[in-house]
Amino acid sequence: MDTLSLTGKELAAAINADTKERTAALAAGMHAPRLALIVANDDPASAWYVNSLRKAAERLGIACERIDLGADATAEQIREELTARSADTSYDAIMLQTPLPAGVSLNDVSSAISADKDVDGVSPLSLGLLAAGLDGFVPATSEAVVELLKHHEIPLRGKLVAVVGRSNIVGKPLAQLLLAEDATVTVCHSRTADLAAVTAAADVVVAAAGRAGLVTGKHVREGAVVIDVGTNEAPDGGIVGDVDAESVRGKAAGLSPVPGGVGPVTTALLMRHVVAAAEKLRG
Repeated sequence: MDTLSLTGKELAAAINADTKERTAALAAGMHAPRLALIVANDDPASAWYVNSLRKAAERLGIACERIDLGADATAEQIREELTARSADTSYDAIMLQTPLPAGVSLNDVSSAISADKDVDGVSPLSLGLLAAGLDGFVPATSEAVVELLKHHEIPLRGKLVAVVGRSNIVGKPLAQLLLAEDATVTVCHSRTADLAAVTAAADVVVAAAGRAGLVTGKHVREGAVVIDVGTNEAPDGGIVGDVDAESVRGKAAGLSPVPGGVGPVTTALLMRHVVAAAEKLRG
């Protein structure tokens, strides 16, 4: 079986074209959108993503300020920074990059982000709005998975979808978005007794566990679609996903590449969220 490469380049380009127009309109009104990108780690994969965000913002005319707190920052220091940026009217949007320092969880600090500026949808309020089906910012990576599937005309209504990973920034919000598309969703995790049995029954498998090569050919049934959300550092310094792509190709009907699949769409959606926040805050 030929496995279709579910790339995100064309979709990201279309999203970015719209975002650039909206950014220009805001800049013409004397206010370019401004994002505070707060980093408290020294993770190589995170650094790669942060760099891609800054480049994307620059191309679109969005001001992006990286604020480094250091990998030893405390929960109190991170909360203080988030609170200050939330109150600072010169910033339209805030993003807190993960992973966080040892001993600090996203739950410890994310409530300090104003929901109006929470463009990656990580705060308890944003996640609650999503669960309730109300308007709010949705985690960009989760949204990117759904948008990528739609772009490649992969049906979701009535389909079985296995999400591997239950984080608050991908797995759980993705399950909510898939349910809204009328999919039947199973969320798998480290305590799932027989992962391969669950994923091999699915029409769509989404790998979002943060473990390189976790999903292999044995986890995928013939003709299924596989979306790889992973961004793990490879031995050569590159980025690899959560899917062992070689063992899946020829068996899956479609597979998103890493890099070049979910990543570009995530970045494009995040930039669109920044502009939407600016439009709302600036009225």
